[in-house]
Amino acid sequence: MSRPVRSPVLAERPGGRRRFSSVRAKATFGATAVVAVALVAAGIVVLLSLRMNLTDQTDRQADAVAHEVALDIASRVPDQIAYAKLDLPDAEEHPVQVADESGRLLAVSEGLERISGTGVDSVRVGGTVPRGAPATDDDDGDDDGRNGADDDPGVGGIGDNVSYGTGSATVNGVVEDYRFATVEATDRAGATVLVHAGASLADRQSAVGTTAAAMLAGLPVLLLVVGGVTWLMMRRALRPVEGIRREMAAITASEDLSRRVPEPDTHDEVAMLARTTNETLTALEAAVDRQRRFVADASHELRSPIASLRTQLEVGEAHPHLLDV
Repeated sequence: MSRPVRSPVLAERPGGRRRFSSVRAKATFGATAVVAVALVAAGIVVLLSLRMNLTDQTDRQADAVAHEVALDIASRVPDQIAYAKLDLPDAEEHPVQVADESGRLLAVSEGLERISGTGVDSVRVGGTVPRGAPATDDDDGDDDGRNGADDDPGVGGIGDNVSYGTGSATVNGVVEDYRFATVEATDRAGATVLVHAGASLADRQSAVGTTAAAMLAGLPVLLLVVGGVTWLMMRRALRPVEGIRREMAAITASEDLSRRVPEPDTHDEVAMLARTTNETLTALEAAVDRQRRFVADASHELRSPIASLRTQLEVGEAHPHLLDV
């Protein structure tokens, strides 16, 4: 049994046009996806750049505090050295530790309850804790001078190298992240100490978090705008194609090959498609006209022989003795 022939249009689009299968929908989704990827990549770059800049700013703050304390220590004469009476900054803003090279804590900011990231975990003056290797990132890429006495600054001087590290500190029950700067200083008695001063990373975290939240909030809106504009632009660009399709459907239904599809007044691919379609219709109309003329000419040429043959057959049928039918 022969199978029924299905319409190719219905075979491709059961129940009508498939949603999201049009060129307009595909172009909209493609453009929106590309913009989304570009925006996410740009947002990551912006956040990393902002984070780096704020980290550098925090490092400069910690560096300034560490140098201020180091200069105070280096300027004292031996009989005036009293580390317990050093004028240290408020621990909530800049927690400070002063330790000797063996790790014994000499001075600490008031209210500091716990600290990490400086290599000296003790918060009690006189306490000695085995020095670990804090996660530091020295700007010059050199050793910070704490592993050898040869790098110690001279009497009444401070070290040239500054090392930085990230850690946390608990001040009056509040835990925050800090960037710590470590500077060496030698007092007038020739004793070398390490000054660890921190600067809070709360501003960096707040700024990065706010920027990320703003970007995430604005991303869907921007993507909707891009998708909507792309949809409208594709609809406008494909409107002539829809006109060509409708006219071709009307020509097919009416079998009137003298009709032509509308040609847009542009110089793009759609206009070229319309001109090519009209040229095809002109050639097809000419071919049909030639076929019709051939059929008419053949009918005219065969009319007389057929009439003569018909006459002979009628005579032979009426007078069998005259003509053998």
